[in-house]
Amino acid sequence: MSFEFSTSNVRELLLKKLNFALGEIDGDYHLNEGMKGDVVSNATKDAAVLIGLVERGGIVNIILTKRTEALNNHSGQVAFPGGRIDADDASPEAAALREAWEEIGLDINDVEIMGRLPDYHTGSGYRVAPVIGFVREGADFEINPDEVDYMFEVPLSFLMDEVNHKTTSKSWNDIERYFYEMPYKEHYIWGVTAGMIRVFYDRVFK
Repeated sequence: MSFEFSTSNVRELLLKKLNFALGEIDGDYHLNEGMKGDVVSNATKDAAVLIGLVERGGIVNIILTKRTEALNNHSGQVAFPGGRIDADDASPEAAALREAWEEIGLDINDVEIMGRLPDYHTGSGYRVAPVIGFVREGADFEINPDEVDYMFEVPLSFLMDEVNHKTTSKSWNDIERYFYEMPYKEHYIWGVTAGMIRVFYDRVFK
């Protein structure tokens, strides 16, 4: 695409496009015809993730993590920093920032929240608030090895290029389920994370 992925351009676009009607939703059902009702009704666990954008040499990247194999949910998968919304979290934004601090040591003062995408309903039973924020370029990180194997970054321009959005399927409980995958170098981005990236593209950059 011809869009220049500079911080100023991305910021301007986010300010213009991150305006969604109350109650708008998205989810894993887009590639699975007829599953919307079940996915939405079963997504009862509230969670939040931080889609962290950071400038590196004039280019905007997205921050991602590889979850440890020891975790109970989505173990070993590429994910945004995030997790369950606790009862004492003031908002989904507060939960996303808390989780980013706990998982990758990102100080909340190093994040400028820009807004969020509609809640994303997952086939694994979560209702996720995708919070988008700019991370200060000089921010420090400290990986929590109990939750995260490693952190990495992917150029936003790569993830916002539809050419890099592949679809594939697997059989779960004898049902063929379709999902997005976005391989980047040695990293396999798929499932819920790829689905939220696709929503980011559809809602902001398409």
